[in-house]
Amino acid sequence: MTSFPLQQAVTESESIVELANIHLKLTSAAGEVNILRGVDLRVARGERVAVIGPSGSGKSTMMMIVAGLERPTDGRVRVAGADLAGFDEDGLALFRRAHIGIVFQSFHLIAAMTALENVAVPLEFAGVDAPFERARAGLAAVGLDHRLDHYPAQLSGGEQQRVALARAFAMEPPLLLADEPTGNLDTTTGAAIIDLMFDLAERRRSTLVLITHDAELARRCDRIVRMHDGRILEAAAPAAAAGGRR
Repeated sequence: MTSFPLQQAVTESESIVELANIHLKLTSAAGEVNILRGVDLRVARGERVAVIGPSGSGKSTMMMIVAGLERPTDGRVRVAGADLAGFDEDGLALFRRAHIGIVFQSFHLIAAMTALENVAVPLEFAGVDAPFERARAGLAAVGLDHRLDHYPAQLSGGEQQRVALARAFAMEPPLLLADEPTGNLDTTTGAAIIDLMFDLAERRRSTLVLITHDAELARRCDRIVRMHDGRILEAAAPAAAAGGRR
């Protein structure tokens, strides 16, 4: 695999994500399928990284492995200094709760809970003080303090994604993962959500790793990682990887 200066500049002590020779093989009726083929990646604390590539290139799978939602067949995964191979499933869930916020394209809100309850859930599970007060503050930060008692079905797509953002940031995680966070939104609403996500990441000093097909969004990041056929082909600054800033 080709090495890139920006990757080499991230030392082990300052990196929050370290993937070393990650492979993932799955067995299907047609035989063994190689999903990831020797992925190496480091992400520095505070860095904003965009992961781009065609559908089926392994982007979402790589993010699932970083989140501990999928285990690799081979290789090492370290997040926030912890080797994820050392956790069982319960341990991974506890680790995610404390260190990783995840924003999905399809929101994944609990339909039977209000916006306030959706954001308060991870806080309650973590046993933090005054979870509903913190949830209210989180919803206020995304401009939804007037929607606390509304259920997901009563919210627009953009509002649902704002609730998902508030929930992802509720524990103030050092790492935020976002998989096509604007994929189900119109252009105007999507742009507003992205502005909000970058603003929240800045205020909370969170590292941001996002999967996107949006070249403009990718150019807002510090680095663009290109994937194809389960491999990282390139990891470079936006000007080199995306044809320059506009």
